[in-house]
Amino acid sequence: MTDPISPFAKPIAVPPKSRAALLKRLADVVCLPASRINAFERAMCADLLVEMLREAVVEEREKVARRLANLSDMPGSLVRLLLRDEVVVARALLENSPNLSDADLIDCLYQATQEHRRLIAIRRGVGEVVADALVDMGEIPVVEALLRNELARFSHQGVENVVALTRDNPGLIALLLKRAELRPSHAYVMFWWADAEARRTILQRFAVSREILQEAVGDVFAVASEEGWQDPLSRKALQFIERRQRNRAAIAKSPFDSLEDAVAAAQNGLTRETAEEISYLAGLKPMTGAKIFTDAGGEPIAILCKATGLPRAAVRALWRGLRRPETDAEGVPSPGLERVLGVFDAIAVDRAQTVLRYWNWSLSSALTPALLKAIRDGDTDAIDEYSVPQRAAMLALSRDFGR
Repeated sequence: MTDPISPFAKPIAVPPKSRAALLKRLADVVCLPASRINAFERAMCADLLVEMLREAVVEEREKVARRLANLSDMPGSLVRLLLRDEVVVARALLENSPNLSDADLIDCLYQATQEHRRLIAIRRGVGEVVADALVDMGEIPVVEALLRNELARFSHQGVENVVALTRDNPGLIALLLKRAELRPSHAYVMFWWADAEARRTILQRFAVSREILQEAVGDVFAVASEEGWQDPLSRKALQFIERRQRNRAAIAKSPFDSLEDAVAAAQNGLTRETAEEISYLAGLKPMTGAKIFTDAGGEPIAILCKATGLPRAAVRALWRGLRRPETDAEGVPSPGLERVLGVFDAIAVDRAQTVLRYWNWSLSSALTPALLKAIRDGDTDAIDEYSVPQRAAMLALSRDFGR
């Protein structure tokens, strides 16, 4: 974004002392308490001050800005003029004035420079509306400053927009993972392009148990079964909650006798057909399985095996089937495989199921025709039309669909 042309003149002559005195007196009048000056008198004085400031030198404008920084009710025309000024002038207000409205800050961030926006991002108590506007600008240094600001507040959509930025700016991931506003729907999507350390953090923080949900809706399974699972919304939610991960019905249609048999066959070379069968037997859609098996880091393989009750050896079998090195030239175990096995050892079955089912929910059941079109077209303007899992799928799969 190009910086706007300054509305201030750049006089060459040294300003006379009378101007400095007059600017100071006018600023003093504007700062008088309500008991000494009424709103119309204050506005009249502010209008005169604005006209003088347009011709004043930067040092004079900075002095006025500092004088007005603590004013609780600054006239709008005056504050907007000073906020759009050079950084040295606007800084006095952005750093020291606690009374700037969201409207004033938003006007400033759209009309001024990146440094102005960075100063807004580090203000105490940046609200959701201002934070969202800053994120929408897409300036990474500003977003970094905003994420570091513990007193800033992000909306759900604002966090989602930052998640989208992390795909091409991985340095934001560690900062975003520290935010209290981050939700599983965000973290599970960001997992796909996060590095190993960030993935470990995501699994530790968001791989939660579903025990409370299972206790709360335990009797609903019988009701839904009696109805023949006719309600698709209930069926989808209950599939996410239930304890059983494997798809027993898929065995009857599979060329393999069990999930273990399919994994054993895969270690000789994982074909597309075998990958699809493993996905079906594991209670996953092929889209989810494809995302798991093509992941460069390999941690999703550990999640798949742990969630489905497969042994540790199954991780090695799938790793071998994907033609990934198990050792280096000197016979030392592959760091990648060791890391993935560490994930398998560290995560509990129920928590692995939570992750796996969320992936399956967001990466497959959410893929409606409208979402697929949005993924291909980059239709982010219509993102509000999609549910949380649909937006997760949009973020995670946009590159897979050549966006």
